[in-house]
Amino acid sequence: MRPSSPDLLIVGGGIGGVAAALTAVRLGRRVLLTEETDWLGGQLTSQAVPPDENAWIEEPATGPGYAEFRRRVRDYYRRNYPLTAAAASEQNINPGLGVVSRLCHEPRVALSAIDEMLAPWIASGRLEVLLEHRPVAVEMRGDAVGSVTVRRRRDGIERDLSAPIVIDATELGDLLALGDVEHVIGAEGRDDTGELHAPETANPLDQQAISWCFALEHRPGEDHVGDRPERYEHWLTHVAPFWPGPQLSWTDVDPISLRVHTRPLFQLQPTREVPFDLWKFRRILAAENFREGTIDSDVTIVNWPQIDYWEAPILGVDESSAARALAASRELSASFLYWMQTEAPREDGGTGYRGLRLRGDVTGTDDGYAKAPYIREARRALTEFRVLEQHVGVEARGADVGSELFPDSVGIGHYRIDLHPSTSGRTYVDIEAYPFQIPLGALLPVRVDNLLPAAKNIGSTHITNGCYRLHPVEWAIGEAVGALASFALEHGRPPRAVREDPTLLADYQRLLTDRLGVTLQWSEEVRTHHWTPEPVDAEDVPVP
Repeated sequence: MRPSSPDLLIVGGGIGGVAAALTAVRLGRRVLLTEETDWLGGQLTSQAVPPDENAWIEEPATGPGYAEFRRRVRDYYRRNYPLTAAAASEQNINPGLGVVSRLCHEPRVALSAIDEMLAPWIASGRLEVLLEHRPVAVEMRGDAVGSVTVRRRRDGIERDLSAPIVIDATELGDLLALGDVEHVIGAEGRDDTGELHAPETANPLDQQAISWCFALEHRPGEDHVGDRPERYEHWLTHVAPFWPGPQLSWTDVDPISLRVHTRPLFQLQPTREVPFDLWKFRRILAAENFREGTIDSDVTIVNWPQIDYWEAPILGVDESSAARALAASRELSASFLYWMQTEAPREDGGTGYRGLRLRGDVTGTDDGYAKAPYIREARRALTEFRVLEQHVGVEARGADVGSELFPDSVGIGHYRIDLHPSTSGRTYVDIEAYPFQIPLGALLPVRVDNLLPAAKNIGSTHITNGCYRLHPVEWAIGEAVGALASFALEHGRPPRAVREDPTLLADYQRLLTDRLGVTLQWSEEVRTHHWTPEPVDAEDVPVP
């Protein structure tokens, strides 16, 4: 049964949507949550991206919701997998021993953790989840969202959904476009934002690459080579102007130094120049963590530079153009797999790893590829406050200054300003950011009263999206938005009134800190922390 007259309608069941729903139901609200795929969790699950996290993620400052999720993932492995004695003794076990994160895990385990967290609220009737429902229309009533029409995938049946407050937690900020809510896509210009690393003028079609990830295991001696992709020759020979060669190669670009380097699939001995190989980068199951006879092969997620698709954007174009770009992204991933299986140079001097096998059971698909592409950049709402590089960037603010302190902080996060190559032909922008706060003003659209963004669609810029887009930050955003909607409903005020009224703002922040345990400010030692990059070796070759 659908909750009668839900208090909140959350469209999009990714990380932000799940966090918003969980927070709201825990605060006594009735919530209707929709999701386009058949898995909740977004980046963590349907996009098959192990979490990118900050250096302090194991510390008490991490929000309790995200900390609980991580704890449940680890508990799942402890309960259900035959761990070795060494792995079982690890307090903070990393199932995949992946380099990218202290917690690299299977997408379906993340899904199980999310399902466990939501289960009691679904049973209580406070939460209903509609899977495989995509938003297709928004009815506006003045400066408010009246209803959202969603379409069910299996039969095309449409339903009109409504609630006093609507949360857009879609991966691309779909409700912003459908409701003609003020927003921006692509890159703002330096003439607008003053950001050091912004292009001189705005370019809406300057959007970060997407990636269609997939799960692999390696079974030497077996042959799992599939059909040659139709446009394989294109990907084998095409070279982007900013890239050192074809993407179907072990050679790519260091995101920070922009130096060319080669990282093999497997590496017998690490070196200073290449401390880890591609296989270990996003490995989600390490056979060595489990008792003999359990896991025959490691499993890794391919989310590497070789599958970054930057030829064409998916926003600001017509539906057929967006569909072609999405199909090309999948084809690039399939072509890279085929190249690895048949032509890739091996460490023993041979070519091809024919034993590389897609693991569709890991991604929950028939073909082994993720259910959805990894989206790094969405439509961004025009909000009462916009987070700029000048608020968080180390170079823009100066050494040892720390990030901007926001009096309306609703959470914290940290990641480098990490922009992948873009559809405008721009290479990486990967620069250091200070640990930062999430300002409430960046969650409040300038005009529409009852719509709140809760994912990568907040009031950041093309530049600052690079550090506000990662897993724990999106969770913190969703948590803050779920609490804001609940607080506004309780007080009978629109969400923007909470920021306008100092008393309401203080009460809302106390709700976050005292009841939910959210940290609103880093310690000074952390807020002003930054790393000094290691010098680049003289023999490194710059990108042409």
